[in-house]
Amino acid sequence: MIFVAIIFWLSLLGILHSYLFYPLLRYYRSKQLAKQENSPKVTSDSPSRKVSVIMSVFNEETCILDKLDNLFELQYPNDKIEFFIGSDASFDGTNDLIKQYPALESINWTFQVFEERRGKPSVVNDLVQLALDKNPAHNEHLLLVTDASILMNADCLLVLESNFSDSSIALVDSNIMNQNNEQEGIGSQERDYISMEAKLKYWESIDGGYMIGPFGGCYLIRSSFFKPIPSNYLVDDFFVAMNVFEQGGKCINDLNAVCKEYNSSYINEEFKRKKRIAAGNFQNLVTFKQLLWPLSNTLSFNFFSHKVLRWLGPMLILFIWISSLILGLTGNLFYFTLFLCCTFLLVILPLFDFYLEGLGVHQRHLRFIRYFVVMNIAILMGFIKFLKGIQSGTWEPPKRETK
Repeated sequence: MIFVAIIFWLSLLGILHSYLFYPLLRYYRSKQLAKQENSPKVTSDSPSRKVSVIMSVFNEETCILDKLDNLFELQYPNDKIEFFIGSDASFDGTNDLIKQYPALESINWTFQVFEERRGKPSVVNDLVQLALDKNPAHNEHLLLVTDASILMNADCLLVLESNFSDSSIALVDSNIMNQNNEQEGIGSQERDYISMEAKLKYWESIDGGYMIGPFGGCYLIRSSFFKPIPSNYLVDDFFVAMNVFEQGGKCINDLNAVCKEYNSSYINEEFKRKKRIAAGNFQNLVTFKQLLWPLSNTLSFNFFSHKVLRWLGPMLILFIWISSLILGLTGNLFYFTLFLCCTFLLVILPLFDFYLEGLGVHQRHLRFIRYFVVMNIAILMGFIKFLKGIQSGTWEPPKRETK
């Protein structure tokens, strides 16, 4: 039984470290570093770096016009920016809406329609190659990789670009704010989770430049650091960032580079999205496992604490649940009480919240518990999907809320 007890406490420590101790450590570390911070960074109104905007789209007719309007509102010199848009065999009205967009005639843009559906990684790779054919890879040539659902503040690109005065920085992520405030569904829970993640990524950034993975919807990278993404990878942005680390570059998050997104509040849609992301995360874990050692290294410590332990979270939760039951059945009241508490939190409360939702009652804290449980189930299902093998990088985009 000693072995079972060790499994219980190690699993509990893993969960507490990833969700509580590590964020607190990063927070207090950021406070220490803030006292040593130099003068604030100045954003130039006349940046000199060339920017190629890379955007892969698939059936985005509900948001593509807003996105195009948004791109043309960016505060960046027209002679320093070029747009590369690729449609991954869209079959709704996306292609026609882009082709008919009048402002595209007045700027440097390339719109490529791909007849065969291949997935975002392949489209991004092709668009980057088109951009490099016009402007070869160079430290002063930047790639803005963005999604159709992301609306950038007018100064967002300027803020992102201003970070590249530091030659060690290779990738800068934006601060994507979920605009869904609805009490129904999980809109507010997803918003709060993303907000906390943004802060954690920022805290990682200022301690050595080891932010573990951008959000993916809007980030800027030196073209010289971009490496082609495997066509079957489901989380392309994480692959790009980890490749930056392998090349000796740094990745940071700039909270002042603000973007907005209206994420889905449908829990079943988020479940499918989290399942896909989880499967892709395990692909990346296998690819970049060498970056997990030694743990004394800041990059390895961040990678393990922020990501790997969370990806292993469903298994750790199951270990806690099962081991507490086994120990409790030996007559140990402490462990049996913990088992009952786990059952109450992981089963009873989520089911109760589901019941209340059916009655039109939405209790914020109950919904957080259900959100946590469902998302961990999605990670477990994603792991199973990864074990079965992933042949394609295609996926169906989730239903999105509109403005």
